[in-house]
Amino acid sequence: MKVPAEPQSAEPQSAKTGRRPRKKLHIVQLIPNFMTVAALCAGLTAVRFAIEGRFGLAVALIIAAAVMDGLDGRLARFLKSESDMGAELDSLCDLVNFGVAPALITYLWALQGMRAEGWIACLIYAVACLLRLARFNIGNRQPDNDSNSFQGVPSPAGALLVMLPMFLAFALGDGAPHATGLVALWMALVGALMVGRFRTPSFKRATIYAENVSFVLLTFVALVAALLTYPWITLALVDCAYLAALGYTFIKKPRKAVEDATPEA
Repeated sequence: MKVPAEPQSAEPQSAKTGRRPRKKLHIVQLIPNFMTVAALCAGLTAVRFAIEGRFGLAVALIIAAAVMDGLDGRLARFLKSESDMGAELDSLCDLVNFGVAPALITYLWALQGMRAEGWIACLIYAVACLLRLARFNIGNRQPDNDSNSFQGVPSPAGALLVMLPMFLAFALGDGAPHATGLVALWMALVGALMVGRFRTPSFKRATIYAENVSFVLLTFVALVAALLTYPWITLALVDCAYLAALGYTFIKKPRKAVEDATPEA
């Protein structure tokens, strides 16, 4: 006697095997993650060039990492490929590119002769960058997060600020470090600025009038030309301009105490 065949289950194969359905992604959607990893490679290679004494290339790679860091998140939003994995990658790479790498580059340039004091300054700066990124990640999860400003100096800006003594040394002389004690003190001070509670300007949502686009483009061209022609002087001036902006923001928007919200009686 012929046994009737059992009816096939309408459940998907993944339900039978206990596996999750496989999700397909377009290769284009991985470009932001490619940029994040490329920025990490740039930061690590910057340390290698600093070990070889090629500080110009080391600084150039840190700047390249900062540019890629500024673009990968926007590109992920544009391609609708944002993910928790990408956010974690970005934060971890920022710690290496703007915390560890600049500290090591500055140490190799000026602080090796100080031994303990110079290394302590490096540790202070790197740990400050770690705390700054951790606080930033927590703040991003808050529903009332203010995206128009930062709290404390952001890590890419901190990386450029901490190398200001190097920029000045190459712009005004042969690049030899002077007053290494002040360099170490400056590194610790920049670390304090990164974990500070004061508000710093953010240009994420900066807007301009349409009729001023030409002036902005010309300013950008002038900045790129200056970086290519007089890199050290330009970087030093950019740092000084940012410090002036910090001072102006601090005066206009004094430090606000951060207090835990208490329920109304």
